[in-house]
Amino acid sequence: MAAEIWKPNVVVAAIVEQGGRFLLIEEETSSGLRLNQPAGHWDPGETLLEAVARETLEESAYAFRPTSLLGIYSMPVPELDLTYLRFAFCGEITGHDPQRALDTGIVRTLWQTPQEIRSSRDRHRSPLLLECVEDYLAGRRYPLDLLRHF
Repeated sequence: MAAEIWKPNVVVAAIVEQGGRFLLIEEETSSGLRLNQPAGHWDPGETLLEAVARETLEESAYAFRPTSLLGIYSMPVPELDLTYLRFAFCGEITGHDPQRALDTGIVRTLWQTPQEIRSSRDRHRSPLLLECVEDYLAGRRYPLDLLRHF
């Protein structure tokens, strides 16, 4: 009998900073209202860059253009028997549609300073929210051509 092939859940996240504040979303989860970066699953048929632009628009109503890869993060969640593989991208906002309906479960978007983010750890959807902010502040950036889609 062949062994089952393990596959992580691949997700993308947008790390956006403007004027010292980071774009976050507040969303309903099974653990209550939580904060996160605009993020979501990579869908079939799209590149990682297309995925992060789509997820950011769907969750925040902001058009996002990735400019660099911040990092790739592996996060096991033993209680759910899964692992997330997060590709986090830095980038810029290229537009906003305040009339656009946000994805189901998204309550609102907000902009927070690093200190506000650090002081709200108990409301983070995962530790990756703060980890990505700290990596951004440390200047981590990798060129997008590191990613190759065939």
